[in-house]
Amino acid sequence: MTAAAAPVTRHAEHVMGTVFSFDVRGDGDHRDGIGRAVAWLRHVDAVFSTYRPDSPVSRLGRGEIGLTSCPAEVAEVLALCARVERDSGGYFTAHPPGGRLDPSGLVKGWAIERASDLLTAAGLPRHSVNGGGDVQLGAEPEPGRPWRVGVAAPPTAAGRPADGALATVVAGAGLAVATSGTAERGHHIVDPHTGRPATALASITLAGPRLTTVDAYATAAFAMGEAARDWVEDMEDLEALAVTAAGQTWRTSGFHRHVPPEFRGFLPAWPPR
Repeated sequence: MTAAAAPVTRHAEHVMGTVFSFDVRGDGDHRDGIGRAVAWLRHVDAVFSTYRPDSPVSRLGRGEIGLTSCPAEVAEVLALCARVERDSGGYFTAHPPGGRLDPSGLVKGWAIERASDLLTAAGLPRHSVNGGGDVQLGAEPEPGRPWRVGVAAPPTAAGRPADGALATVVAGAGLAVATSGTAERGHHIVDPHTGRPATALASITLAGPRLTTVDAYATAAFAMGEAARDWVEDMEDLEALAVTAAGQTWRTSGFHRHVPPEFRGFLPAWPPR
């Protein structure tokens, strides 16, 4: 007699201008836990949306209110943005050249990480939360079997990949994975030092423990271009795989540890020849 499979709930929610996907495993009240996480994401959207003229962040950016008049989360996020800006040498900023306050490059990852924490607090540690391709992975869905995250291959000067083509697969638990690139929105990431779109890379995928920083660092790394390799290599608990605009790839020295053995043959050699 085989044991019954653990309950599984999958849920998709349209919020913050993208789709958030939940995969929750194991015993517990899935509906209540997911409901709390979704309510949190909707709160984040109401507070931080730069598309809503009445959001606290929009009003703060226009100078209509001060920071003390905003929800406490705004000060928390702006402090995190300032830290990432320092860490990245200014390649990440919540104050883009010629624009108003925009912490969006950090908010999504921060919101997903907090949603993951809410699920764990609700007794549902075995979960993944995916927001527009950026993922926070909880505990293993089954003992000894990690989560797997496919990373889409981006279009490059070498051509457009076939539908469903992957640059790599990342496996793990208690791990965050974020990709910045041109596949969905073109060259939308600006190098704050030049005010021009960053064009050296087609995509860069970062893996590390917490999505708040992993997602923001991915944005900064994309803006850095080729300089990102040495920068990520020097960062603790952070690894990267990049696809250049010309269609070549590079990775940091520890990225292979996050890749299932059957996919490691697709990785570029390290050290580079």
